[in-house]
Amino acid sequence: MTPRTVLTIAGSDSGGGAGIQADLKVFAALGAYGTSVLTAVTAQNTRGVDAVLPLPPAAVTGQIESVLTDFTVGAVKTGMLGTPAVADAVAAAARAGRLPHLVVDPVLVATSGHPLGVVAAVERLLPYAEVATPNCAEAAAVTGRPVTTVEEMVTAAVALAAGGPAHVVVTGGDLDGGEAVDVLHGNGVTTLLRGPRVDTRHTHGTGCSFSAAIAVRLALGDPVPTAVAVAKEYVSRALTGARHWELGAGRGPLDHFGWSA
Repeated sequence: MTPRTVLTIAGSDSGGGAGIQADLKVFAALGAYGTSVLTAVTAQNTRGVDAVLPLPPAAVTGQIESVLTDFTVGAVKTGMLGTPAVADAVAAAARAGRLPHLVVDPVLVATSGHPLGVVAAVERLLPYAEVATPNCAEAAAVTGRPVTTVEEMVTAAVALAAGGPAHVVVTGGDLDGGEAVDVLHGNGVTTLLRGPRVDTRHTHGTGCSFSAAIAVRLALGDPVPTAVAVAKEYVSRALTGARHWELGAGRGPLDHFGWSA
């Protein structure tokens, strides 16, 4: 049987824990065939980002054309876009209806705190997203409002959905508390997704992995609420498994394949 094909449009992480590398691992772990379009090359590891080299928009467009003219892509996720010009190139494909089941992870800052994008770039794609997956800091940056409580997460999700995405998931893994609460808003309905918080320093690439898992499940035919719930459970298992290894000296990567769980 031919596997479902999923496309990631994102930056490269030389440490392998986030970006294109993490997305392809998630696709494989969940049974999809992964294709990729690089938007930038980064020099980074678990301790931080040392350098970022954005690719020219024409190079991004060329990669998109190469993939879409040869593969039947079932879903697409975007991560680090880097510049508004690159975002415009991706948005052109989305506007033409060529990026099905688009999941937009509005990557603005690396786990280490290094800036990886600008709000203007994210805003280019949000109107075309089936699902947008900002964390609290990203939701705050895009809405211009503080997002530090579950109540503020709900407000941000509703505000972001009004700007175009069919569904918005504001992830709350960065907030304090005994639970990891995510807020899903779509079709006028808000749902709180609760789960136990996993105590681990290995959180590098969590947002990338979550959005990638949603894209796979959408490609397989899940409705958005189911895809989000499955993705949340997958990331929880990957975080749990990562507690059993010691990769890197900083915020280590997730255990995408359950090697250590």
